[in-house]
Amino acid sequence: MTTYQGLAKKYRPQKFSEVFEQGPIVQTIKNALRLNRVGHAYLLCGTRGTGKTTLARLFAKAINCHSLSEDQEPCNNCPSCKEIISGHSLDVIEIDGASNRGIDDIRNLNETVGYASSCGKSKIYIIDEVHMLTKEAFNALLKTLEEPPEHVIFFFATTEPHKVLPTIVSRCQRFNLRRISPEKILAKLKQILDDLNFNADEAALNLIAAHADGSLRDAESLLDRLLCFHEGAITSEKLSETLGLVSRDLFFKLDQAANEHDLLFAFQLSEQVFNEGSHLEYFLENLAEHYRNILLVKLGKERDLASLLTQDEKQKYLKTESLYSQEQCLEILDILRMQLEQLPKSPFKRIDLEILLLQIIRSMKKMPLDSLVSQLIELKSSINSQKFLIDQEPPSSTDEPPPILAQQEDPPSPVKEEPPPAPPVESEPPPQVQSEEVDSAVKKKILHDKVMRFASVELNGLISKG
Repeated sequence: MTTYQGLAKKYRPQKFSEVFEQGPIVQTIKNALRLNRVGHAYLLCGTRGTGKTTLARLFAKAINCHSLSEDQEPCNNCPSCKEIISGHSLDVIEIDGASNRGIDDIRNLNETVGYASSCGKSKIYIIDEVHMLTKEAFNALLKTLEEPPEHVIFFFATTEPHKVLPTIVSRCQRFNLRRISPEKILAKLKQILDDLNFNADEAALNLIAAHADGSLRDAESLLDRLLCFHEGAITSEKLSETLGLVSRDLFFKLDQAANEHDLLFAFQLSEQVFNEGSHLEYFLENLAEHYRNILLVKLGKERDLASLLTQDEKQKYLKTESLYSQEQCLEILDILRMQLEQLPKSPFKRIDLEILLLQIIRSMKKMPLDSLVSQLIELKSSINSQKFLIDQEPPSSTDEPPPILAQQEDPPSPVKEEPPPAPPVESEPPPQVQSEEVDSAVKKKILHDKVMRFASVELNGLISKG
């Protein structure tokens, strides 16, 4: 019986040209080989499945290769390359940092670095998940790492570089590996399927590439799992059944239910998700991506939609975006973000999902806070402008100024007598504002006060809820 070899191991890159998305790092390594400037320690950082250990092995093969090409590619045919590929090389020692993390393990390493290499010109140590080493083990490695023998090179790989001691990082050349793009993952999957004579739907491969989250190894492992699940062609339905994913069509149905304010659909969708055994975290992540796509269309960035969407799905997004406002999409994304943070800690996941879906549907009838504030500001400015016009209105033409009574001089009298008291002058009352204008101004003032009082109550309620 032939031993089966997994796809991730079978199709591991054996040349620098086969490495995806790490062009600057590969070019730096090739230049170091060409100029004979290979350092004594390298730190490779990046998420899972991006090629950290693969790059370390390729670099080790190129250093010890007996027939290195002009393009600094290992030949893969000399004894050194074959031993490294098979994992039996005495010159390339791979250490698991998770299981050999103590100070005694590092002491044993320090004792062996002085031994010469067997057939290659360098002795190479590859320590995977180096962040798992204890602080004491790191400190024991410092002296050897700073001044190793000339024939010794260290390669450290880690997914959590922040846990590596700064004293270790400062002694290494650090490379940060990027995630693999979905397009590159898709191309690799097609190449593997063509080599294996298998067929797969474009939508299924797109879903695998998106689900891999930038990890080529995860995509290859998932494809390997699907090939064992069903002997026929791989379809998106079989993939959803295998992974426990929810079809994207349900999200578009949720949009219609929200537009119709159908609260019952929240309970129906929640029941379907749990009855089918769907992965709840993946469901929420895909739902967040759904509203992100809607927001991109709202902002006029439909070209930035996920490149792995089918044309039919893109057309549906162009139709769905009219159902939501920009503020509603932002609010829903914020709700989903908080739910994703609280999900692992919640013991009532089904109830939480139902409440989340109800909030999404109810958000269609809810006036956003920013919109309410802007409307109140416009209402206040319009009322103030009307009040200013009333105050500046000229007096009515029927109102005449009161007449001024001229005083008559008394004729001179030869007899000095006290003049008789002048009769009192009747002064007319000042002009009064017409009763209709007074009533109108009072009514508008009362209306203004009521509106502002109502607005303050609504704003306080919204702020306290937020």
